Amino acid sequence: MLTIGITGGSGSGKTFFLQGLSARFTKEQLCLISQDNYYKPRDQQPIDENGVKNFDLPVSIDRETFVQDLLKLKSGQDVVKKEYTFNNPAALPKQLIFKAAPIIVVEGLFVQYFEEIAKLLDLKIFIEAKDHVKLGRRIKRDQIERGYDLDDVLYRYQYHVMPVYESLIEPLKHYADIVIPNNSNFDRSLDVLTTFLRSKLG
Repeated sequence: MLTIGITGGSGSGKTFFLQGLSARFTKEQLCLISQDNYYKPRDQQPIDENGVKNFDLPVSIDRETFVQDLLKLKSGQDVVKKEYTFNNPAALPKQLIFKAAPIIVVEGLFVQYFEEIAKLLDLKIFIEAKDHVKLGRRIKRDQIERGYDLDDVLYRYQYHVMPVYESLIEPLKHYADIVIPNNSNFDRSLDVLTTFLRSKLG
């Protein structure tokens, strides 16, 4: 069983990359588990000096359950988890089923930062993009998927996202096995990774 950890800054394109990767394999071959579904409840999220909830800190994540579920998948057990919808009242949470597979892809901001998860990874991938590209993607995602207005998105990016990225996430790039630039597209990188993974499947 091969376990891959994919991280990068918010808006670097992790989700889009993973969608492309998942489309090249069956659910029997590859299981994708995302940190996005392991945030603590809203009433347990840290609050900054202006009273704004900060979802971009390591303490925002239920890391114990995240690790436990990853270990279950690595031992061949399926995992059932309720989707996390942040503060979007229009989003109806789904019941997610993660099926154990020969390739496990674990994705999120802190999957290489949390030591107990990092040590379970056989391959570490870091996806990076220029700051203005990441901000544009973040605005689009947070307005559509999470119901934040523009002022809220810009505030969180300046005071929550970038400080954590610069201090905790960007340094992880130097310990990654593969660094993928994603300012426009990552098609060749996706091709290379797909070929590698198929060789591991035999």
